Amino acid sequence: MTGRENVELFARVFDTPRAERAERVVQALAAVDLTEAADRMAATYSGGMVRRLELAQALVSAPRLLVLDEPTIGLDPIARAGVWERVDAVRRATGMTVLVTTHYMDEADRHCDRVALMDRGRIRALGTPEELKARVRAEDPEQAAPTLDDVFRHFSGRTLADAKEGDFGDVRRTRRTASRVG
Repeated sequence: MTGRENVELFARVFDTPRAERAERVVQALAAVDLTEAADRMAATYSGGMVRRLELAQALVSAPRLLVLDEPTIGLDPIARAGVWERVDAVRRATGMTVLVTTHYMDEADRHCDRVALMDRGRIRALGTPEELKARVRAEDPEQAAPTLDDVFRHFSGRTLADAKEGDFGDVRRTRRTASRVG
């Protein structure tokens, strides 16, 4: 399918009123800067273009809440910046609430109004990026200019030396569990 056909499909799935569909598809593609590539096969899109197409698919229904799970994972720095430009522009233009999960603390720092840092399934800290950094500075004066990475380490109490996860056994156990569930 083409990029346009993909977005049209999502417009139908999300019950966008028929009278508004064509215009909403055009707006969603324009919002993510895919107008020129809209009639190309989506299989020919780069990774960054695919992420922008996914964003257009989500935007075509004009949601009040947009949930993005790792929207920039695996993208190069230019494509990552492009995705965030589009998300920020749409958020400013529509007032839409955007809930993002990411492992990239620099992205959370730059693009999120509030951050919830989770470790092992529990929220360890919650606040604006500046509030969280100020808390670390207050609790650990040696951290003169902490980053959100530092904040995460501080509130999780973990260091690289503590991490026993990620070895081959973990991968094998995770795959076994996934195959039983799926």
